[in-house]
Amino acid sequence: MNSSSSSSFYMLSCLVVLVLLPLPSLLADPDSLQDFCVADLSASTSINGFLCKPASNVSSDDFFFDGLSKEGNTTNIFGSNVTAANVLTFPGLNTLGSSINRVDFAIGGVNPPHSHPRSTETDLVISGQVLVGFVTTGNVYFSKVLTAGQIFVIPKGLVHFQKNVGPGKALIFTTFNSQLPGAAVVPLNLFASTPSIPNDVLTKTFQVGDDVVNSIKSKFGS
Repeated sequence: MNSSSSSSFYMLSCLVVLVLLPLPSLLADPDSLQDFCVADLSASTSINGFLCKPASNVSSDDFFFDGLSKEGNTTNIFGSNVTAANVLTFPGLNTLGSSINRVDFAIGGVNPPHSHPRSTETDLVISGQVLVGFVTTGNVYFSKVLTAGQIFVIPKGLVHFQKNVGPGKALIFTTFNSQLPGAAVVPLNLFASTPSIPNDVLTKTFQVGDDVVNSIKSKFGS
C-alpha cells in the first residue's frame, strides 16, 4: 500500500470512528440554546421533548413548584410514596436537564428495585435511616445506611432501591440530571405489565411454579 493509499485509509478510519462513537452532547439531556423553554404540555406535537411556551406567556409561576412540600400517602403495599417534580409536573424544567423527587417512607417502607434509564441519581436523606443500594451490570451490590444530611449516588441506569430501616418514618429527596429520568420498576414491569408477561417465562426465569407467579401477580392486581 503506497503512502497516498495509507493516508486515505487512515482518514477514512478516523471518520468511521467519529461517526460510530457517541458524541458527549448526546449522552444526556441536550444543552439549552436559550435562557429557558417552559414546556407547553398542551401542544399537539413534540419531538423527543416538549415545545416551548411563547416567552410572552411565561410568568414567575412557571419557575415555581410547591408539590414537594406535602407528605406523600404511604398507605400502599410498598409503604412508600414518590412525588415527582419533573417536566410533566413542573414545566419550567424543560430543557434544563434537572428534576427532583420527594420519597416518603412509612415504618419498614421500601421504594422497590427500579432503574432510571436516562439519569444518574443522587439521594439525600432528610430524616430517618434509609438503606440505599444498587447492583452493577456485573452483579456487584453496593449499599449504605444513610441518616439525615448524608447522600449516596446511583450510577445511570442501574437497578437500585431504598428501604426505611429506622424506628420511625423517613424522608429523602432524589435529584436527577434529566428533566424526565423515567422509572422502570422491576416488580411492576415483571408482574403487572399490560399485556402480562407469559407465566412460562416467569416460572422458568425464577424457577418456581405457576402458583407462585399467580400469587405475586395478584398482589399487583394483574
